[in-house]
Amino acid sequence: MSGAAPSRDEVRIGIIGLGKILDQYLATFERLPNARVVAVADLNADRARDVAAQVGARALTVAELVDDPDVDVVLNLTIPAAHAEVAHAAIAAGKPVYSEKPLAASTAEAISVLDAGRTAGVRVGGAPDTVLGAGIQTARAAVDAGRIGTPTSATATFACPGHESWHPNPDFYYQVGGGPLLDMGPYYLTTLVTLLGEVTSVVGAAGRARPVRTIGSGPRAGETVEVAVPTHVTGVLTHASGALSTIVMSFDTAGTESPKIEVHGTQGSLSVPDPNRFDGEVRLRALGSPEWEVLEPTAGDIPGGRGIGVLDLIGAATDAQVRASGDLALHVLEVMEGVLGSAETGQAVTIASRVDRPDPVPLTHS
Repeated sequence: MSGAAPSRDEVRIGIIGLGKILDQYLATFERLPNARVVAVADLNADRARDVAAQVGARALTVAELVDDPDVDVVLNLTIPAAHAEVAHAAIAAGKPVYSEKPLAASTAEAISVLDAGRTAGVRVGGAPDTVLGAGIQTARAAVDAGRIGTPTSATATFACPGHESWHPNPDFYYQVGGGPLLDMGPYYLTTLVTLLGEVTSVVGAAGRARPVRTIGSGPRAGETVEVAVPTHVTGVLTHASGALSTIVMSFDTAGTESPKIEVHGTQGSLSVPDPNRFDGEVRLRALGSPEWEVLEPTAGDIPGGRGIGVLDLIGAATDAQVRASGDLALHVLEVMEGVLGSAETGQAVTIASRVDRPDPVPLTHS
């Protein structure tokens, strides 16, 4: 893929899908002088008109937006089931496209998107870009500097009661394509790959605490939602480096006090901040030391914000320098599918895709 950066300083963004995550992207684009939203599209035409008026953009149909010559890059914030369809439309129109996580509803769909992008010479990127922030990048800098010696293992834990207590329409979290792994896993797995490198095989186990969930807020409060996916998933990932990562992703707990991510090595351990954020405290405990040391930020984008991956997609000098790349998003999706597949069969699953660790992000104040 060789979609070059626009010659102008300003990146003009067209957004398709105007759901709950939109405001976080808009907040980032509003504070960055080189980003401007010029067009929006949504199945709800009234919603598109309202957002367009809010940001000073034009409300278009999807077909109009991807064909619009004023749009430099398409930001795909639709539901996961529509990610591949929208990405293909953008690629067919010659537009770079950056999709919310996961890259597509399946590994096969994601591969088709990347193949189309390569054929058309169009760049494809995918969330999360939280790994470009100072939290994860400072942790990576410590690993790369040998502060923990040779990395040997990691743990990653996300655990909550589920989203139905606060989300007025939580159905998709419990349908095929949902669940804690596909919902939150991209943040944790992208971080693990960023820190430890690609994954070559996985073993998984999964369960479901109850068959229905009750909506706790909004106009549908009291309605029940059928659960069609595992709501507690565990997995062991073998990285090409030999390091082993253990993950727990759950909608079946009251909460947890476990660290979000820890990375252990021959000379020390790292406590890594929440991968769903751009900042956070990185702590290091050297082997034999009685205390944890808080590391000052030494790398990454400050303050970060959802959307910096879109600008990285467009601004990277070469395809290989795109950090929140489609190749990375595909690899993470295949790992997640592999864990769920292993849980069904009881067999280890080999991961076919290969991806290099993204380039580190220098300390940057955006």
